[in-house]
Amino acid sequence: MARILLTLRYDGTAYHGWQVQPNGVTVQQVLQDAVEAVTGVRSGITGCSRTDAGVHADMFCCTFDSDTLLRGDKLCCALNFHLPRDVSVYDAREVEEAFHPRYHAKGKRYVYRIWNGAQRHPVYDKYAVWLKKPLDVDFLDRVAQDYVGTHDFAAFCGAGSDLLGTTERTISACSVTREGDVVLFTVEGDGFLYNMVRIMVGTLLEIAAERLSPDSIPTILEGRDRTAAGPTAPAQGLCLEQVFYD
Repeated sequence: MARILLTLRYDGTAYHGWQVQPNGVTVQQVLQDAVEAVTGVRSGITGCSRTDAGVHADMFCCTFDSDTLLRGDKLCCALNFHLPRDVSVYDAREVEEAFHPRYHAKGKRYVYRIWNGAQRHPVYDKYAVWLKKPLDVDFLDRVAQDYVGTHDFAAFCGAGSDLLGTTERTISACSVTREGDVVLFTVEGDGFLYNMVRIMVGTLLEIAAERLSPDSIPTILEGRDRTAAGPTAPAQGLCLEQVFYD
């Protein structure tokens, strides 16, 4: 029995997030279906994160234990044959039995996209949030630096979280940049709470709209009050871009 690490990417539009649940189709479910079709066994699959409904991933890592002899491109091709077109495995390798895709991750990078054009963009409808009013990215980039460092992010944790343990997280890098009419909020950290990145974005947009003051983020962090932060930004703008391992 070997532990196999899969790396995949997916368009989360049609899914109720990563984790199997009774009220809708999830990425974990369709991947389990594909693994069962290839190996003949319905294996448990452990993911590196629990992405929300509608959130995308350009790099998502997960493991399963199997007796299959397939590895690399052969296993990727076999799984992709059985997967829907919005999910694709692009790496499959054997790892140590003790490897855990979540607990051995050193950090993650998320990107949130905003279509900041005067008119809506039909392609970006699924992958970005449309905000018509022009955003001052230099101003927002300066404001976003207040997120960097080790803080208690309780005010940036969504309701209904099954969080166990501390709400303290370390953000190592944060930026707001523009590529044409697309505004990118990029954040790297050692871990993220439920809805944390989307609330960080929602708070920045409240500051951009002058409904919160530019210096409000440190006060919100210190107060640990979810109602003081901005709303949870829509899911479709968020993508898990990279998971970092040693």
